[in-house]
Amino acid sequence: MTTQQITRRTLLGATAALGATAALPALAQGKVMLRISTPAVPEDWHGKMWTVFKEALDKSAPGEFDVQINLNGSLFKQGTEPAAMARGNLELAAISAQDIAKILPEYSIYTAGYLIRDPDHQQKVFNGPIGAEMYKAVAEKMDVQILGIGYLGSRQVNLREVRNVKTPADLKGVKLRMPGSKEWLFLGEALGATPTPLAFGEVYLGLKTGTVDGQDNPLPSVRAAKFYEVTKQIVMTSHLTDGIFIAISSKSYNAMSAAQKQKVNAATQAAIAFNNDNRIKEEAQLVDFFKKEGLQVTMPDVESFRKTVQAAYQNSDYAKVWPKGLVDRINAVK
Repeated sequence: MTTQQITRRTLLGATAALGATAALPALAQGKVMLRISTPAVPEDWHGKMWTVFKEALDKSAPGEFDVQINLNGSLFKQGTEPAAMARGNLELAAISAQDIAKILPEYSIYTAGYLIRDPDHQQKVFNGPIGAEMYKAVAEKMDVQILGIGYLGSRQVNLREVRNVKTPADLKGVKLRMPGSKEWLFLGEALGATPTPLAFGEVYLGLKTGTVDGQDNPLPSVRAAKFYEVTKQIVMTSHLTDGIFIAISSKSYNAMSAAQKQKVNAATQAAIAFNNDNRIKEEAQLVDFFKKEGLQVTMPDVESFRKTVQAAYQNSDYAKVWPKGLVDRINAVK
């Protein structure tokens, strides 16, 4: 073999090796990227459910998806996810009715206290015709496709110091942390408190230092975020059967094949089932847990709270834009 032939073969081999190396990123790029942003802490069920989602996709579609889970609001702050999805900077998130109401004011109806009765009622409302109408409007106006709703829990009031709370009047002057949207702040005001906006990741320190006097969240979130370490009382107002909508960027979703969409939908339902089953089970056990941790768990006059909160909504500007007859339709779902 001549020197020229050796050189040529060496060059061809190097070129082939480079080609193989170059193909590796190309294969990675061929995967469907699914970046997930959530304010959930790792210990919470709606943080853990994204692992279930990822594992379900890895099993049903090995090598097809690049699922990247970002907890603790580390990628996008709570409430900013819908805009990021519409821009194409984010594929998946768990968004609230309050987030949707920023763009579609008529859907502030789903932020109203004491409307959705319990987890079963929640699933039936949003998995039926009412949910289908809502999801269609969200897709058309927000460039976001809702894949389902997960149960976040029944929200309770959690206080730094013990108070005798029977009616909304007893929360007067209490700086109650709420997420920073007008819909959340209105709910805090309807409860009788002074609503104070604060990002979820800042709540623990806010409670510890007295920046806020209390916060409202479902009991599993209180335990997962360790708010019980810096509070002394839980008032069982049960003022909102809370939910999170699993949403995906329409741009990303519409670019998928029918088979990929089906697998993403199935993974979503697996994640929701995991979250709901565990959250409902844990919620039933947590009152005893908090009592053992030294917190007082008290029962207010829930009917007084219900009447006061519902009256606040019915007399508000929110109710003026609610679709006619929708409250009655929601109440009629059994």
